[in-house]
Amino acid sequence: MNLQTEVGKLKRVGPKTAELLADHGINTVSDLVNHYPMRYEQYTALSAVSQAQEGKNCAVLLTVIGRGSNVRAGKRSITHFKAGDATGDCRITFYNMPYMTRNLTPGSQRVFMGVMKKTPRGLYYMEQPRVYSLDDYHDLEGTLQPVYPLFQGMKNKQMAALIGQALEELPAFEDYLSREERDKLQLCGRDEAMRGIHHPADMESLAKARNRLIFDEFFEFILGIRKRKRENDLLVNERPMKDMPLPDDLLAKLPYSLTGAQKRAWEEIRKDLTGNYVMSRLLQGDVGSGKTIISFLALLLCSANGMQGALMAPTEVLARQHMENLEKMKEEYGLPIHPVLLTGSVKGKARKAAYEKIASGEADIIIGTHALIQDAVEYKDLGLVITDEQHRFGVRQRESLAGKGRAVPVLVMSATPIPRTLAIILYGDLQISVLDEMPAGRLPIKNLAISSQERQRIYRFMYGQIKQGRQAYVICPEVEEGEMSELENVQDYTQKLRGIFPPDVRIDSLNGRMKPAEKTAVMDRFSAAETDILVSTTVIEVGIDVPNASVIAIENAERFGMSQLHQLRGRVGRGKWQSYCIFLFTPGAAGDDDPGKKPRRLAILEQTNDGFRIAEEDLKLRGPGDLFGERQSGALGFILADIYEDSSIMKKAAEYVDVVLAADPQFETPHMRQLDLRSI
Repeated sequence: MNLQTEVGKLKRVGPKTAELLADHGINTVSDLVNHYPMRYEQYTALSAVSQAQEGKNCAVLLTVIGRGSNVRAGKRSITHFKAGDATGDCRITFYNMPYMTRNLTPGSQRVFMGVMKKTPRGLYYMEQPRVYSLDDYHDLEGTLQPVYPLFQGMKNKQMAALIGQALEELPAFEDYLSREERDKLQLCGRDEAMRGIHHPADMESLAKARNRLIFDEFFEFILGIRKRKRENDLLVNERPMKDMPLPDDLLAKLPYSLTGAQKRAWEEIRKDLTGNYVMSRLLQGDVGSGKTIISFLALLLCSANGMQGALMAPTEVLARQHMENLEKMKEEYGLPIHPVLLTGSVKGKARKAAYEKIASGEADIIIGTHALIQDAVEYKDLGLVITDEQHRFGVRQRESLAGKGRAVPVLVMSATPIPRTLAIILYGDLQISVLDEMPAGRLPIKNLAISSQERQRIYRFMYGQIKQGRQAYVICPEVEEGEMSELENVQDYTQKLRGIFPPDVRIDSLNGRMKPAEKTAVMDRFSAAETDILVSTTVIEVGIDVPNASVIAIENAERFGMSQLHQLRGRVGRGKWQSYCIFLFTPGAAGDDDPGKKPRRLAILEQTNDGFRIAEEDLKLRGPGDLFGERQSGALGFILADIYEDSSIMKKAAEYVDVVLAADPQFETPHMRQLDLRSI
């Protein structure tokens, strides 16, 4: 067996299982062993009830006292048991598991593993614990067991067995690092890492395995982009654009002047488009810094040169917003352009008409989503590709669009603040333009981090803003009530607000599970000021522009990362009105030593609206991360690595790339899984 062996040839994999795995991208043994655990169950020594640490995971051997009871709470069933040991009693609660009353009979002994909690009256309780016989738990005690990302039809035990079988039969994993190099870099071998990430002996071996694999991810990624930069530097611009007057004509008509940073960025892009080498540039700017107008200027220059420009956005709402803004400018300033919109919801005759306009060249500016890269779309003369919120697109998607023309210049835009030191490493294949000034006349957003116990004060303030004609967002971390019942959810919160505010306050809700047409309808109503309060999940994070919205309240703010909170905050402060961002936190939920203390991350967000400073502070605060919690996906979609939490490893990998390429410019790693640069 080798890494390219098909998973269907494993002993425990029948045709149905092979098909199921293939449906989820697992076709080879390489795919299988690179399906890393998302977390680990740590099977600690058994504890007595009275010795269990409140808020910590523990395992207790309890005797069931009496029979369990089942009650209904809306769509959920709740099952309660009383259990205990010689040191105290504990209430056990299960959700949507009524059959547990048959499994846990009076007098039976079981090991319950979960987070021990205490009521204000000092009573112990566990919710949704895992249950084991004493013998089964003794077999697991002292071990770390992997918990894998699963899909319907696949259980964790089955996935672990398949990966275990593959690892047993595979030869040692090849390593591109020599023993001497590994010692110098303080890394374990790749074989040890691949086996240790699935079956760690202890926390130390898990940390070693994780660090090595994170190094590999960064090394391959940075190696690829450094090679790409060399290629881009040598890619001659066979069709340089002429410096046409159309962009300057628009700038002269605008009711505002570009900031100094915008002028610098536009000049850099203009020089690229008219220069000797094909443009490959990142335009990075904070929320509201004015990236969109720069992209429109580039599209106008492209159109004036008789070529087509494409702007790809990650969501239909954002694509439609760009189209509406461009159409408005076309009408107001008499721009000689012919834009067309192409998204997934453009169907039937309208879609066919769009295809025809693009193929004939009648459409010179094409705005859309992933629909722009479908095989059915044929461009007559694609001369510029712009991707908005670039971190949400894979490099293959970007290249698929650029590949529909000849040596097409590429501009990628991002409002995700990344410290410049990291940006230079991560975007090594791109020239970087930074918008570090805000347009004149924009009032800084006023921020407040406040305990959720003071919600009524916030509601009164929000109502005052609505009476002045403004609108508000409320952000909840969940769509509907789930296992994490302490978190606010959109469905219940919407109903709660309708009971709190007067009937004349119009309240609507939005979440990512809605169909595109439903989301569009909700956003259209909010944009048209037909809704006063929009209760939403983070689906509104990207690019939504409603200048009349002056308040955003973010519930369970301690649950979000600083960068995401900053992005959410950017939904207000986009008009002439003073705007406000309110971070509502649950005291003690962020794990602070002092439950009454304001979480430090929120205190920083209160003090500054500067996304780049926030990114730097975020980098300082994150530390090494939690090996046993949910794995961080990172800003660029790595499997294990996170550019903030693992920044020291990333810098080490970047330095080693320089050493390797100096000795061998064509260097390739020998193992089969390559991080495919899908997110730059």
